[in-house]
Amino acid sequence: MKEKRFRPAQVLALSFMGAILLGTILLSLPISSASGRISFIDRLFTSTSAVCVTGLIVKDTPVDFSPAGQIFILILFQLGGLGIMTFSTFVLFVAGRKISLRDQIVVQEGYHPGRLHDFRGLVRHIFLFAFSIELVGCLSLFVRFLRDFPPLRALSLAGFHSVSAFCNAGFSLFSRSLADYRGDVWVNVTVMLLIILGGLGFLALQEVWDRLSGWRRGRKPVFSLHTRVVLATTLFMIFIGSLLFFALESGRVMKGLPAGEKVMASVFQSVTARTAGFNTVDLGALGGAAALVLMALMFVGASPGSAGGGVKTATAAVVAAYIRSRLQSRESVGLFNRSVSMDIVCKAFTLLALSLGLVALASLALLAAQPELSLREVLFEVMSAFGTVGLSLGTTAKLTTMSKAVLILTMYCGRVGPLVLLYAFSRPKPRGRFEYVEEDVLIG
Repeated sequence: MKEKRFRPAQVLALSFMGAILLGTILLSLPISSASGRISFIDRLFTSTSAVCVTGLIVKDTPVDFSPAGQIFILILFQLGGLGIMTFSTFVLFVAGRKISLRDQIVVQEGYHPGRLHDFRGLVRHIFLFAFSIELVGCLSLFVRFLRDFPPLRALSLAGFHSVSAFCNAGFSLFSRSLADYRGDVWVNVTVMLLIILGGLGFLALQEVWDRLSGWRRGRKPVFSLHTRVVLATTLFMIFIGSLLFFALESGRVMKGLPAGEKVMASVFQSVTARTAGFNTVDLGALGGAAALVLMALMFVGASPGSAGGGVKTATAAVVAAYIRSRLQSRESVGLFNRSVSMDIVCKAFTLLALSLGLVALASLALLAAQPELSLREVLFEVMSAFGTVGLSLGTTAKLTTMSKAVLILTMYCGRVGPLVLLYAFSRPKPRGRFEYVEEDVLIG
């Protein structure tokens, strides 16, 4: 009898599902709750939000969960941020166990394309980068929080928010997120840097580090096309998002704030809207145009191989490059004086179409479940769930059980990725090799 083997995409999808169920069990323990019994759907929602590094909450983390529950949530978004398979591989390495080829493929596809000769080095570097950045972020926030809290409390707050920011999770131990630190340069800059570094992706991070190390030794830094696309798209989105948010909300939600605080709040919301989910302004008071800008940022999200969700910066760049090539009547698609293969272009448009379809279906289901919600509220909530962002216009607290179930599925699909799910559940090989007679169809 032939042994049934799971494909890498199926292993990845099932690993996230298993982590969500485990998180639900942990949050069901009496020691996890601080304010009485929490319903099953709320525990499942919180676990999904943590594992999928989303940050949408139906229960106030510092109020409704005990210190033990908060630690469980931290562990879940650390697992989800770096990837369950990556963590399990690391544990096997530490235990001296042999890693199967299938597990190597799953981890490698998430962080590094092509063949690797040093798989152990890849996993080691992933954890070294992640924990080093989180430690530096923790120390930086600890220095600032020490002015407001006792040392032990300051350390716990710093550690929680550092990991949450780097993993782009958006969970906070402050009920108002980071609104009380809107004008604090130290906290804002630290959190923004953690979010950006966590959203760049391991491949880009490693390459930047290697090139900077070489530059210090006198070598000119030359980046790969992937890293150049990721860095350029990230900077472009942060700049455009900040500019538009400042222009649209300077006289509304930020009215009365000093000019410097307005600029900082605009940059912070542009950075965090891409996939992190912290906020320093009242999002419920946003105008329609600013909400649309944040939705666009959430939909694009972070970069490939990172802790964030969305369609990814590289996908957006490839789609834009394809449209530009057609406007210029060029056959090839170019980025930074390099040609992009049509296979990558097709993959980018497939991901874009699947993502738009998922957002449309989830929005339709949410509107059907709660007709009293406005289209603006629903779209913002769904975009936030799909992009694993965690920002909300205040809608999450109004959700019914059915609506929460819709967002749970949306968060899961957004974190695992529509393409991965497509590969996981599609037929591994076509039945037969044949082609139909070609005929034209009118387009446009």
